[in-house]
Amino acid sequence: MTIAELLVAMTIGLGVLLAAGSLFIWANRAFAAQVETAAMDDAGRYALEVIARAVRQSASVDWERNSGGPDPAAPAQLAGLDARGVDRTGFAIDNAPANAIHGSDVLAVRFPGTGMPPSGDGTTLDCAGFTVHRDEEGWSIFYVARNPQGEVELRCKYRGTGAWSADAVIGAVDGFQVLYGLDADTDGTPERYVNASALAGLDAGLALAGATAAERDADLRRRTHWKKVASVRVALLLHGPASRLQTAQDASYDLFGRDYGDMAGEDDAGTRLDEADLSGSELPRYRKVFGTTIALPARSH
Repeated sequence: MTIAELLVAMTIGLGVLLAAGSLFIWANRAFAAQVETAAMDDAGRYALEVIARAVRQSASVDWERNSGGPDPAAPAQLAGLDARGVDRTGFAIDNAPANAIHGSDVLAVRFPGTGMPPSGDGTTLDCAGFTVHRDEEGWSIFYVARNPQGEVELRCKYRGTGAWSADAVIGAVDGFQVLYGLDADTDGTPERYVNASALAGLDAGLALAGATAAERDADLRRRTHWKKVASVRVALLLHGPASRLQTAQDASYDLFGRDYGDMAGEDDAGTRLDEADLSGSELPRYRKVFGTTIALPARSH
């Protein structure tokens, strides 16, 4: 071969190598994005399953101790807050700070334990998977917070042995929203879905009976609208790999659908989120809304 032929052959060979390398890098990126997207789908389904199991448990009753049914003066077994955080070690959702990430909500479920202490019978579990015995009141509280690395995650707060704690359920969370199906006529079917602030407003409008604060509190526990919740709608916005689509930066996400976003998106923080606000100066990401509606078993109040 002449020097010219050798140079031409080397040039062609280098071109082939560069093309093969580019193809390999592209395929590797596509595979990594596919794996990350699949992990996001698995995380979304898992989170909804955990939340649904906890919400259904709110309708449980310790029939051994309450043969006549739930105590009407007992606190409601569902509670929630709009656009709030949670103190990881404080009691339940008391003193919740107003530092919600992207307007995320708080969902709290309380339920009676089963079985004898200290381990119970293994049938009643909190959101962390720990058993709750009949002398305890179990709690499963879901909220969104940042971990020490600055990543946003959905957390489960529960009452451990002598102290409160919280663990991550899933990561890569952008928003968490809850609506409550209000069954005002107690026929088992919700007439409308409202947020926690609306339920709190309805309770604030009740004319409570009682000469003392304790009597009025007992009347509120009996008549609270939280005991008229027949179903719960939950929505999560999760993110996956970066997206290089030109239209990704203009995306908008309605966690409860466009109709609710148009009606209440400005008033109910976090139910409509824009990609520009979520990604900031970084590349936009592939995001997906996961949602479910959880029907509560019929119960007497």
